[in-house]
Amino acid sequence: MNILLRLSRYLRNYWRQLTVAFLCLVASTFFSLVIPRLLGESIDRVLAKGDYQFLIMTALGIVLASILRGIFSYWQSYLSELVSQRVAYDLRNALYNHLQHLSFAFHDRQQTGQLMSRATADVEGVRWLVSWGVVRSVYLLVIIILVTLFLLSMNWGLALASLAFVPLVASRAIIVSTRLREIWQRIQEKTGDLTTALQENLSGMRVVKAYAREGHESQKFAQKAGEVANETLLANRVQASNAPLMNLIFTLSMGLILWYGGREVMAGRLTPGELTQFIFYLTVLAMPVRMTGFIVNVYSRAISSGQRIFEILDAQSPVKESPEAIELPSMKGYLRFENVSFNYDSVSPILHNVSFEVEPTQVIALLGATGSGKSTIVHLIPRFYDVSSGRITIDGVDVRDFKLTFLRRNVGIVQQDVFLFSATIRENLAYGATNASQEEIIAAAKAARLHDFIQGLPDGYETWVGERGITLSGGQKQRLAIARTLLVNPRILILDDSTSSVDIETENLIQEALAELVKGRTTFIISQRLSTVRLAGHILVLKDDMIVERGTPQELLARDSTFRELYKLQLSSQSI
Repeated sequence: MNILLRLSRYLRNYWRQLTVAFLCLVASTFFSLVIPRLLGESIDRVLAKGDYQFLIMTALGIVLASILRGIFSYWQSYLSELVSQRVAYDLRNALYNHLQHLSFAFHDRQQTGQLMSRATADVEGVRWLVSWGVVRSVYLLVIIILVTLFLLSMNWGLALASLAFVPLVASRAIIVSTRLREIWQRIQEKTGDLTTALQENLSGMRVVKAYAREGHESQKFAQKAGEVANETLLANRVQASNAPLMNLIFTLSMGLILWYGGREVMAGRLTPGELTQFIFYLTVLAMPVRMTGFIVNVYSRAISSGQRIFEILDAQSPVKESPEAIELPSMKGYLRFENVSFNYDSVSPILHNVSFEVEPTQVIALLGATGSGKSTIVHLIPRFYDVSSGRITIDGVDVRDFKLTFLRRNVGIVQQDVFLFSATIRENLAYGATNASQEEIIAAAKAARLHDFIQGLPDGYETWVGERGITLSGGQKQRLAIARTLLVNPRILILDDSTSSVDIETENLIQEALAELVKGRTTFIISQRLSTVRLAGHILVLKDDMIVERGTPQELLARDSTFRELYKLQLSSQSI
């Protein structure tokens, strides 16, 4: 009930449309029930009196009732679908917006396919609740009330006998609902696993083909699809086993009406036309009652879907913006790490008591073996993660006291794994500076030594980049990412192994640009290439989750240091 109540809050903005839909539902139901009354009356009048004129009037009345029923039914269907689509729209946007504001720590633990499933299949499950579950539930309630009133007005004894099966159906529906909810919960989870498998396969298609693992991937996907199919069939079996019982109850009720009603007609307490009305009303009531199983199924699925949706909406980001967060008129770039420790969980320390300071415009290189915490340090500066203890300050202000948009606008990062959107080169370049002029975009591209390449393309800056930048080489993507960051003109620049995917010739071009571009900015460089490291005036060497050495490249290389070991092991082919 808690989940249903929370879902019902999304209907508040559309209560007017929903109210009109329910009024149309009541009206269409009323006119559908007028038809059996007119048929019953015509039978009695024609058989008893041979009133041919009344028969004509009744026929016209049935036609008019049918037309009015159709009009109201149309608006009820249209408005209920309108509300359901808008609720789905609101839910998807709420999910997407919340996901945008959750930190890296949340996304590190989530599977992309599961998140996609919740934004698609689960939202669709809730939409069905609005368009079918709620509306059909009200329809069932309205038709039971109206049929009860019609039947009681004719013969209360036969009416009670006719409606005796409704409590049986309701109790059965509760039992089926409990069972189906558990099954639909598993279906939604397995659908998420299926989506994850599909997403990973499509993203890694080049790896799959390179290792000739198409058969393995097909088998893995078939297994996931089979699990979804088996659980869905189980849900259908539970629902299908409910339908024969509903038919049996309905058939028994029909037999009871014929037996009891026939006795009442022979006793003169009921007319043949009224008995006909009873039979028609029971027939009208049969379809909604038979749909009880479907309605229960919709509710069960919606509850399971709502539970999975609210798991995301209720997730709290470890990185939160303070209500008193501030912006500075300008950022100089003086940065301090004060006894900073960080761990992803309580048993995996990444950094331990890291302290250093960086003067404005100073260039710092971070070196260390894989997993030593280099990238973690630079990810803490724009608050992709928050420190576990200690603090980081920029210009004397704790980074946790800045507005996130201000902080990240002033901390530009070129990540090692470059991601490009399916858009034009110009749109990718201006992603962080949407108001940039064409001249500014070209200047950034020239600085990253990318302009000449773009000019050689058929559509220039309007050339479409394939999904994830698949149409560009690794070096081209790296240079585009550098230009994209430089276009934002951040005060603090982070180059996270940004020359790792380029050849020597391209690297030399980028080095020429970087030598000028790092001037006037506080810059962090993470690289395994000494040609990039030599841009730094100071080096921090990390080992075993802490800084073990610091100094200029020449100072560290001159003494017996970890840096010297790294040079011999990893960088001996390069010259400082």
